[in-house]
Amino acid sequence: MNKKYPFLAFFILSFGWFTGCRQPEPADLIIYNARVYTADNDSTVAEAFAVKDGKFLEVGGSSFIRTKYKGQQELDLKGKPVYPGFIDAHAHFYGYAQNLRQVDLVGTKSFREVIQRLETHRKKHPDTPWLLGRGWDQNDWPEKEFPTNDTLNKLFPDVPVFITRIDGHAALVNAKALAMAQVTPATSVSGGLIGIENGRLTGLLVDNAQGLVSRKIPPLQTADLVKVFLAAQENLFAVGLTSVVDAGLEKPVIQLIDSLQKAKALKMRIYAMLNPSEENKSYYFKNGPYHTPYLHVRSFKVYADGALGSRGACLLHPYHDKPGQTGFLLQNQTYYRQLAKQLNQLGFQMNTHAIGDSANRLMLNIYGEVLKGKNNKRWRIEHAQVVHPADVPKFGRFNIIPSVQPTHATSDMYWAADRLGPERIAHAYAYKTLLKQNGFIPLGSDFPVEDINPLYGFHAAVARQDAKNYPNGGFAKNNALTRMQALYGMTRWAAYANFEENEKGSIERNKLADFVILDQDIITTALPNLRATKVLATYSNGELVYGRNK
Repeated sequence: MNKKYPFLAFFILSFGWFTGCRQPEPADLIIYNARVYTADNDSTVAEAFAVKDGKFLEVGGSSFIRTKYKGQQELDLKGKPVYPGFIDAHAHFYGYAQNLRQVDLVGTKSFREVIQRLETHRKKHPDTPWLLGRGWDQNDWPEKEFPTNDTLNKLFPDVPVFITRIDGHAALVNAKALAMAQVTPATSVSGGLIGIENGRLTGLLVDNAQGLVSRKIPPLQTADLVKVFLAAQENLFAVGLTSVVDAGLEKPVIQLIDSLQKAKALKMRIYAMLNPSEENKSYYFKNGPYHTPYLHVRSFKVYADGALGSRGACLLHPYHDKPGQTGFLLQNQTYYRQLAKQLNQLGFQMNTHAIGDSANRLMLNIYGEVLKGKNNKRWRIEHAQVVHPADVPKFGRFNIIPSVQPTHATSDMYWAADRLGPERIAHAYAYKTLLKQNGFIPLGSDFPVEDINPLYGFHAAVARQDAKNYPNGGFAKNNALTRMQALYGMTRWAAYANFEENEKGSIERNKLADFVILDQDIITTALPNLRATKVLATYSNGELVYGRNK
């Protein structure tokens, strides 16, 4: 014993006895013997973590966590990989849910197959007031031109038909639907196209023209909408998604989502972008942003142009395969400038769909005029598919976030060069180039345009290949992301793009305990095996929402 300081020696011995016998702190859940990709600032890979009251308590080694904490449930993952809950930075949850009641036309190899699926559905549901479907893509057919409605008119003369193209920017409708909407060859529309051949309507409606007919479709009743929301949620949890950005919602839908979340029925976290409708602007301009642990409303989704596949994307120069067309803006330039000024003054985030290089240039310039320089407004360009090289630096100059969808590149690669030609395709879908502007890039899927599975987007981002692992070597591989960049794009960076980096997107103390357990490690497994990865379990708020505890 220290003779000079006997009390100090006694204190040290007592403290050692006290700490050695200290009881472990209580936790709701402990995960250990795992490979935990935290997605924190240092890209830490840990072994274990503890969860309490829906948040991460601490992250560290297995021995440390199990000594310091005692969990009501403790899971030995035997080396399985764990990641933060995946976030889809651009999707359409409401649209996907609605589509669960429609005819699935994804993957049809001909218009004949489209018709067959519609006939089968109609036989099963003969009393529905409208025949609705989504997912056809004429680029996948032998004849790559838009279809006409002659067959629809013959087979379905008494029921209105509205079938939407895969990208949501074009639809084919029958004569019954056109008559109900009082659309004639003399009808005009701004920011859209009505198909007319030899003086008669073909049934094709592009971009704003769709609204002439779609507004006549009766909405789902609340009870039915609740059912499809919950069904959609289950599908998303099954692929590891715990948060989604819903790009373009109206106030009544947002309020229904909020009520279901507060009732603990809907557990999917949603970052809601508002449609810039008069109702939404009137209400949210007055009341401001809205934020709960499950719902965040602080942005407006704006459409600058249409889609490349339906030639509605606004290009600086004509389409390579349609020399007389350049696409079009969906509103006039004054509209975008005025709205940008309003949103900036009121503190809302502006997120603009821009596909073509002309649309991207316009919106980047308008953003620059309003933002003026470096800022933390986090305004976004959604898709940013075709950006002229001279405009790319504007993303960094004004801190504009490019929000991209990697599977768009691998879906479009079969025909995008036909639309753009060899010069423009060289700087399209340039995700690595865009990432360099601000040092991060959020990733989404745009489902139901693409599949809901975020691991497909991960694979497309790093391999630049589709489900067939085509093409060999990857499409424009120079713009591939690294695996860690892709992981951050669907976790940490996606959260940052939503102003949510302090609450989710990484496995760190005091953040929401959203995480996913996979059957193989997407950071190390061979590229051809990535899409075969399965979700073993998905947790939201520390609660198992998909899979099994074992």
